[in-house]
Amino acid sequence: MNTTRRRTLRLRTRVTLFFSLTALVASIGLAVVTYAVSRSFLIDQRQQTAQTQAFANAKTVRDQLLIDQKFDVLDLRTESGGFPVLVLDGEQFPLNASYPLEAFPLELRTAVSQGETAQQRFEYLGDPYVAVGVNMPSVNAQYLEAFPMQSTQRTLRAISTALLIGSLVTMLLAGVLGWWASRRLLRPISRVSAAAGEIAAGGLDTRMPPEDDPDLDRLARSFNGMADAVQTRLEREARFASDVSHELRSPITALTAAVEVLDGRRDDLPDRTQQALDVVVSQVRRFDHMVMDLLELSRIDAGSTELHREEVEIRELIPRIAQRYGFGEVPIDIDADIATVVRLDKLRFERILANLLENAREHGGGPVRVSLQLAGTTAMELSVDDAGPGVARGERSRIFERFARGSAARHRVGTGLGLALVAEHAHAHGGEAWVEDRPGGGARFKVTLTEVA
Repeated sequence: MNTTRRRTLRLRTRVTLFFSLTALVASIGLAVVTYAVSRSFLIDQRQQTAQTQAFANAKTVRDQLLIDQKFDVLDLRTESGGFPVLVLDGEQFPLNASYPLEAFPLELRTAVSQGETAQQRFEYLGDPYVAVGVNMPSVNAQYLEAFPMQSTQRTLRAISTALLIGSLVTMLLAGVLGWWASRRLLRPISRVSAAAGEIAAGGLDTRMPPEDDPDLDRLARSFNGMADAVQTRLEREARFASDVSHELRSPITALTAAVEVLDGRRDDLPDRTQQALDVVVSQVRRFDHMVMDLLELSRIDAGSTELHREEVEIRELIPRIAQRYGFGEVPIDIDADIATVVRLDKLRFERILANLLENAREHGGGPVRVSLQLAGTTAMELSVDDAGPGVARGERSRIFERFARGSAARHRVGTGLGLALVAEHAHAHGGEAWVEDRPGGGARFKVTLTEVA
C-alpha cells in the first residue's frame, strides 16, 4: 500500500503561528470586553446628560407656564442638532417644523401622554438620538426633547478602530516574539542537526559542546554518547573488514600459487579435471580481486589514503592505462581544449579508468569508446561507453553502492565493488560518478574530476 507523507509546517513556523493566534484571540477578547464596557459607559453617560438637560428645560417651561400661562420654545437653550417639542393643551409647539411631535417614537409619546416620564433611543432621518419625555400635569403640558448621539457614535467608532489596530499590532508583536523565542529554543536542535550532518558526511569525531541549560545539556550528552557508540561500532566493523581482508591474503596467495602450478600442468589432467580446474582458477582470481578491493575500501574508510595530485600528461596516460589492462584497441577521444599536463592523483585515476573498462567488459559487452571532455574551467569529464543492455533507471544510483549489481549483471562474474571504488575515487577528486544511456544503445559511465588545472 502506497502512503504519502503529509506535509506539515516547520516547527518554528508553528510556534510563531501559535504565539500570533494566541495573542490575536486574547487581544480580540480583551477588545470586545473593552468596547462593550466603553459603549455601555458612554451611552449611559449620554442618556444621563440628556435626562438632566431635559428635566432642566421642562422645569423652565413649567415655571414659565405657571406665571404667564404661555411659553415660547425658542427661548429654550437646546443642544445643537437636537430638537424639542412642547405639547400644551393638546397643541404642538415644535422648535423646528422639520421635527414635529411625530418624529419621536410612538412608544415614548404614548408613555408621556399617559402621565409618565420616559426615555428612549431612536433614529430619525438616519441620525441617532436619545429622547426624553416629561409629563407636566400641573400645567396640562408635555415636554419632549431629542438629543443627538452622533458624537457618541464617532467616539465608539474611534475606540473600535483603535482596539482593532491594537489587536493587529499585538498579533504582529507576538509573532515576532514567537519567532525570536522559537529561534532561541531551536538553536540547540539546529546544533544537533548540524552535528548529525557532519557525522553523516564522515566527520565521526564531531561532538556537541556542553550546554548551560540542564535539559539541553542532557540532550548534548545523550547525542555525544550516541555518536561515540556509532563511531566505535563503525571503527570496529572497519577494522574487522580490514583484518579479515589481511588474514585472507595469505591463504589466497597460497591458493593462487597452487592453482597456477596445476594450471601449468593442465595437459596432464583429464578433460573433466581441466574443466574443474578452470572453475577453480576463475573463482580464486575473482576471490583475490575482491579481497584486494576490500583492502582498498578499508584504507579509504580508515582515511589512510590521501589525494596526491601530481602533474601528468593525460594524453599519454589514458592510452597507457588502456594498454596495460588489455584494452589497447578501444578508441580514445580527448578534447583538444584539454591541456596536455593536468593535476590529478595518477593512481586513483588509473583505478577509475581500469574499473570502468573492466565493468564494461564484464557487464556491457566490452568498452567501445573512451572520451575525456572539459567540464568547466578546472574540471574534466571521463566517459566510458559500452555496447551492453544498459542500466535501468531505477538502478543507476544503486549500482555505485558496495556489492550492488544491476539486474542485467546478476549472473555474471564480478565482485560488486568496482563501481563503488570508482565513486569513492571520484569523490576524492571533488567529483562524482553516474551512468546514463548511450546514443545508439548501451550505457555511458561518466566521472567528473575537479581542480585539474
